[in-house]
Amino acid sequence: MNQPAIDWQAALAQHDRWLRTIVLARLREPQAVDEVMQEIALAAVKQAAPLSDAQKLAPWLYRLAVLQALLYRRKCGLRRRLVGRYAEQVERGNWSPPALPDPLSWLLAQERQSLVRQALMQLASRDAEILLLKYTENWNYYQIAAHLGISHAAVEARLHRARARMRQELAALNVNEFAS
Repeated sequence: MNQPAIDWQAALAQHDRWLRTIVLARLREPQAVDEVMQEIALAAVKQAAPLSDAQKLAPWLYRLAVLQALLYRRKCGLRRRLVGRYAEQVERGNWSPPALPDPLSWLLAQERQSLVRQALMQLASRDAEILLLKYTENWNYYQIAAHLGISHAAVEARLHRARARMRQELAALNVNEFAS
């Protein structure tokens, strides 16, 4: 028993007026209504599971509108705090415009990154995996152990061996800064 696909453009057009009222009542910012309505439309179209009962479309859209309004308020609050921290730094004189990057430093950093990627490609996938979890995801030993289903001691041992192999690969590529 397949449910017919919902024509989201028509459904959102049909419910547009009262959804806008809900969003305006929640946010009290007329300029934000259009942005939140776009988020509602996007979320409706991207939904993972189709609605089982088309009669429940209005309540579902109501909950979606409330959720999107809350997410919008959260985003605005984060932005306000960020701007406030920036303003405090400027007032205290702790902020200065970022310096222009030195082209040579940038080029050397790019080359170093390329060599590290090459060395990672030479490692066994198990070694690369644990190094990437540690250094790109910034996971601690306990997080790695929990996600991989191994003990804390096993994580320590694997990381020790993986670092040693990485140093060998970097040394083979003549990356002196990383060689032991």
